[in-house]
Amino acid sequence: MEGLNSAAEHSPLRSAAEGFRMLDLPSHLSLDDLISIVERARQKRIEVDVSESLTGGSVCGLWLSTDSAEIILHAPTPSALHRQQFILHELGHMVLRHDELVVSSNYAATLFPDLSGEKVSRILGRSDFLDHIEAAAETLADLFAAAIRDSSLEPRSFERIFG
Repeated sequence: MEGLNSAAEHSPLRSAAEGFRMLDLPSHLSLDDLISIVERARQKRIEVDVSESLTGGSVCGLWLSTDSAEIILHAPTPSALHRQQFILHELGHMVLRHDELVVSSNYAATLFPDLSGEKVSRILGRSDFLDHIEAAAETLADLFAAAIRDSSLEPRSFERIFG
């Protein structure tokens, strides 16, 4: 899977649609299936965990990329659908390779001298670099959610008709 060259070259909808199409998803899809597909595309395992420090206000999820893993942290929520959407949004960033659209490490180090410039640039590059980057990730998350929802409806319909 090749990443998209630049978010500035694409509208959020177009970027999301291209990212979705690049994955060539199966007709039956679950969240676990999607995570496995993105793991293969990124060539790293994906770890998902709840973070009590995320309040669910302005930041509901966070994606950290390390040399060995992709880590998704999400705000606590009693809603399985909210949890899924938080995860799907971060998977959207991964698929769209938003970690490649970053503020330079040197500049980031001057902003936050006590933190690794590379880590700060990744977070800044994603969190507020351009509004349409977030919109593209959320649009792709919506496409993923629809694919999962449509997959979960089909077996119930089949069983209802054929027992």
